[in-house]
Amino acid sequence: MADQLSPDEKFDLITRNLQEVLGEDKLKQVLQERELKVYWGTATTGKPHVAYFVPMSKIADFLKAGCEVTILFADLHAYLDNMKAPWELLELRVKYYEQVIKAMLESIGVPLEKLKFVKGTDYQLSREYTLDVYRLSSMVTEHDAKKAGAEVVKQVEHPLLSGLLYPGLQALDEEYLKVDAQFGGVDQRKIFTLAEKYLPSLGYTKRAHLMNPMVPGLTGAKMSSSEEESKIDLLDSKEDVKKKLKKAFCEPGNIQNNGVLSFVKYVLFPLRGEFCIKRDPKWGGDKIYTGFDEVEKDFAEELIHPGDLKASVEAALNQLLEPIRKKFESPELRKLTNTAYPDPSKTKTKGAKGGGGGEDDELAPSRLDIRVGKIISVEKHPDADSLFLEKIDVGEAEPRTVVSGLVAYVSQEDLQDRMVLVLCNLKPQKMRGIESQAMLLCASIEGEPRRVEPLDPPEGSSPGEKVFVEGYETGKADERLNPKKKVWEKLQVDLKISDEYVAQWKDKQLMTKLGQITCKTLKGGSIS
Repeated sequence: MADQLSPDEKFDLITRNLQEVLGEDKLKQVLQERELKVYWGTATTGKPHVAYFVPMSKIADFLKAGCEVTILFADLHAYLDNMKAPWELLELRVKYYEQVIKAMLESIGVPLEKLKFVKGTDYQLSREYTLDVYRLSSMVTEHDAKKAGAEVVKQVEHPLLSGLLYPGLQALDEEYLKVDAQFGGVDQRKIFTLAEKYLPSLGYTKRAHLMNPMVPGLTGAKMSSSEEESKIDLLDSKEDVKKKLKKAFCEPGNIQNNGVLSFVKYVLFPLRGEFCIKRDPKWGGDKIYTGFDEVEKDFAEELIHPGDLKASVEAALNQLLEPIRKKFESPELRKLTNTAYPDPSKTKTKGAKGGGGGEDDELAPSRLDIRVGKIISVEKHPDADSLFLEKIDVGEAEPRTVVSGLVAYVSQEDLQDRMVLVLCNLKPQKMRGIESQAMLLCASIEGEPRRVEPLDPPEGSSPGEKVFVEGYETGKADERLNPKKKVWEKLQVDLKISDEYVAQWKDKQLMTKLGQITCKTLKGGSIS
């Protein structure tokens, strides 16, 4: 097909359904001379879900347009992004990603022989690449690195240096993969502009960038591997697909943040060229649409019922998923799935010295000694204007002293006698000469201004009551967390506030015996 297309027709196919293109003139110039070389990278972190069909359908477009396409399994990036993929699981997750991505491409009829598959660590650990990382790090400011990764790298209160390296490595990949353009979601725009700014400083060519829109998940927000309710897993059963679609946000007439409609637009139409709404004959019977605009118009005018739309998407989606399910029925791939993504609740805990918790290979949240506390006094730090000393009753003979800057966000009066959550088994740390004996856990959202809010235990809670993660009630906390093992840092990246204002770890609720831990206003915030 590509041989029969003009350069302008190839450009239209390459750019259709994209939200933004940086470097259109460069693309057109290359297409006048030869076929375009483009790459798409995916960090091998959580399990890929059905939203991955969106970039897969664009890869199909690229191939139809004659592009030379490279798919990068970015294993090193997965580790650098706040250790979303533990080092010991990197190799297994790359194998899982390779199998499942190839299965997805096969299910939509993409010929694999036209694609090149590359693993990041195959070249990112070379002498030349490493020297370029150092060269780039001598040019990129901390501000630019943090800004570039703001929408891609997991944001935490105390970011690791690894997360600042992530955007620079992604920029260098363009040179080392020898491509003309990089393809990704619009959430990566700041990384793309960082690449355009700094690669020429290293003597490398500025590339073009192709950006997909971010597809809403089933809840109406971004579809995410870590948000179980927002996504349909590629290996979900037909029953699970039906159940999740039934709960999906799909308000009659509402075409905004509608993940079900978006799937029709960005996956089904590009792949099939048409979409069939299945409905009872008494409501007009089945109707075949040949353009998305007509589907959107009929849904907005409530000529398509949400139930009929969901049922039709369910049928089309199961057709895409069935070959993937079948492939992963093999014992080898079932074993790969279970070892690459072990169930944390079934991992055995080794005993640790002092009778508390397991070693670093078991990152169960039960290792954290989190308790309900009551702030009994708040005083200004004698040697630091921005710090205050909170005396907090955590159910021991003496209250613990916590040094924090929380008063910058919550008034001293509001903190007095407030019930809070306290992490009690961190190593005490001196802050301007005064030892902080625990950490007061708060939700926060970065921005201008930054917002911070203490977590709220259930009404009627008492100081010293144990806080646990649902499903980890019986685990024993470490007597003291070893700072060298960074247990808290690794567990903290998965602590967040849900859309229902409930504190969670990996979508499991933080609780006491009286109920769930909540936050009043910071929906979607991180916890630290």
